[in-house]
Amino acid sequence: MAPSAISDRFEKARAEIYQGHDEDPNKVTIDGKEVPYERHYAEKMESYLSRREPDASEVLKLAVCAQHFRRFEVPRSSYPMTKVGYHSWRSNLKKRQAELVGQIMDQYYSAEDKQRCMALIEKEGLKQGEEEVQVLEDVACLVFLDDQFDEFQKKHDEAKIVNILKKTWVKMSLRGHGMALQIPMTDECKALVGKALND
Repeated sequence: MAPSAISDRFEKARAEIYQGHDEDPNKVTIDGKEVPYERHYAEKMESYLSRREPDASEVLKLAVCAQHFRRFEVPRSSYPMTKVGYHSWRSNLKKRQAELVGQIMDQYYSAEDKQRCMALIEKEGLKQGEEEVQVLEDVACLVFLDDQFDEFQKKHDEAKIVNILKKTWVKMSLRGHGMALQIPMTDECKALVGKALND
């Protein structure tokens, strides 16, 4: 089944989301070019979505592209550097991102589509096995393993890394697992993943 044609309203909403991404002052160098980190992250998310769910709905595509929308405006350091502080930061970010994207959706989509997109950004229904939420979670985990894990493992001790990998693996579907095992990794990262899966 061929992917459905992309609508004009989708292109407009996506362009507005990327305008926000491009305001991220944090930069990353990709292929010798400096780009806003939030743009890079969104592009990675979209790339994995295209492989995980080629026929994804426009609402899911927008939720995936906006997963970290304007996150740079609320740094981790703005909350207490504790476990409770971390969870409060993550929880409030999801709500804030959903509300900001909802304002964009208001211009182009129905109230139902807007609410659906906001629910996806907040990952509502993940524990109930909601399919589109699971796809989004798979994509986020794949981007972590592909784009962030190597740097992450350099900053933390092995026990913490293995624990995070176990938690990441549990969040993913079987299809997500298969894609994760295809991601090129350094020997060190592969060893850590192997340890997490075999513990």
